[in-house]
Amino acid sequence: MSGFSEVQSRFLIEEATDLESAAMLRAVLNLFEKWGLKTSEIRILLGSPAERTLQRWRSGQIAGVPHDTVYRLGCFLGIHKALRYMFSAPERGYEWVKKPNAAFGGKSALDKMLQGAPTDIAEIRAYLDAERAGW
Repeated sequence: MSGFSEVQSRFLIEEATDLESAAMLRAVLNLFEKWGLKTSEIRILLGSPAERTLQRWRSGQIAGVPHDTVYRLGCFLGIHKALRYMFSAPERGYEWVKKPNAAFGGKSALDKMLQGAPTDIAEIRAYLDAERAGW
């Protein structure tokens, strides 16, 4: 499974525990806040959960996170980690997500991820991992 981290590979094979899923979801919701995302964008990125489900998650009522969402969460955490390595100022990493990028045809990483498929999110993760690998 080249191109995937050990943790990501694990989530491709087996489900995360409820505690792991909840922790990942809380972290990613905080990350989305730093990225300045709208609720509609958050829902797309998380795999289109019902609005009520997202409200429950935001209030801390997290149970039974779907496997697809767990996979996405792993990608977002990997994206965040890569950006933290790449930029010494965290704000620059948060801003990078929305900036146009030639690697994505002049669109932003967020534009690419908002296409909605888990593979779109994984592509951003793989791109950042490849960029970091050259260091």
